[in-house]
Amino acid sequence: MRANAAITRRGWLLFAAMCVIWGIPYLLIRVAVRDLSPAMLVFTRAGIAALLLLPVAAVRGHLREVLGRWQWVLLFGIVEMAVPWLLLSSAEQRLSSSLTGLLIAAVPLVGALIVRTTGARDRLGFTSATGLLLGLAGVGAIVGLNLGGASVGSLSEIAGVVVCYAVGPIILTRLLAGLPALGVIAVALGATAVCYAPVAAFSAPSTLPSGRAIGSVLALAAVCTALAFLLFFALIEQVGPVRATVITYVNPAVAALLGVAVLGESFTAGMGIGFVLVLAGSVLATRPGMSAVPSPAPIDPELSA
Repeated sequence: MRANAAITRRGWLLFAAMCVIWGIPYLLIRVAVRDLSPAMLVFTRAGIAALLLLPVAAVRGHLREVLGRWQWVLLFGIVEMAVPWLLLSSAEQRLSSSLTGLLIAAVPLVGALIVRTTGARDRLGFTSATGLLLGLAGVGAIVGLNLGGASVGSLSEIAGVVVCYAVGPIILTRLLAGLPALGVIAVALGATAVCYAPVAAFSAPSTLPSGRAIGSVLALAAVCTALAFLLFFALIEQVGPVRATVITYVNPAVAALLGVAVLGESFTAGMGIGFVLVLAGSVLATRPGMSAVPSPAPIDPELSA
C-alpha cells in the first residue's frame, strides 16, 4: 500500500474488528486461568488455533516453503508465542486486565527502540507521532496508572512479554522475510502446541473446567488467534504495517470497557477521557502521509494477549 493512500471503508472495518478482537484476550485469559494452569492454557490455545490454520496454510501451499527455514520459524514461535503466552497467563493470575493492557501497549515503543539501535530506520511524520503519543496517554488515563496489587514478579513477567512481542516481528522481518506469514504463524502455533503437550499433561486439571473457562479457551483460540491472524493479514494489506499497529492503543480501551461490562468494574472519568484520547490518537496516527515500512508487518502485540 502507498504511504499516502487513504484508508478504505474495508480497511476501517478490519481495523475496528481487530481493535475489538485483540481487546478481548485479556478478559478471556483472566477467566481461563482460574481453572487452567498457564501451561495448559498455552497448549490448548496454540493447539486449537493450529488445527484451524494449518489446513488453510496447506491448501494455499504455504507449508513446504516455510518448513525450509524451520529453525527460524521455531525461534519465532518461541519468542512470539511459547514464552510470552506463558508469562502473560501467569501474570494475569494477579494483574488486572486493564493494567496488563497498558503495559503491553509499550510494545511498539520497545520495538522502535530495538530497531533504531540495530541500524534500521523508521520514519514517522509529526502528526502520526503525535497521534501515537496521544494514544499512549489515553491508555494511561484509562488505567489510571493504578499499580495496586502488582508484584515485582508479575510486572517482570509482563516486561518479558513486551520484549518478546517487540523482538518477534524483527525475527519475522529479518530472518523470515519472503515467506508467507500465514504459513509461518500456522507452523509456529503447531510447534508451540507440540512443545507444551508434555508440560500440559502434568498440569491438567483434576476436575472438568467450568463452562466459562472452556468457552474462554475456545474463543481465545478460534477467534482471538486463528481468525484474528487472518483478519490482521487482511488489515496489513489494506492499511500497511505501520498503521495496523495503532490497534495496540485501542485494545486496552476495549479491555477496560469489557472489564466494566463483564467483571463489574467501575467506570471512572479517567476511563472515559482516556478512551476519547485513544480514539483521537488513532485517527491522527492513521492519517494519510504516514511513512510505511517496506517489510512484513509486526505480529499481534497481544497476541497481542
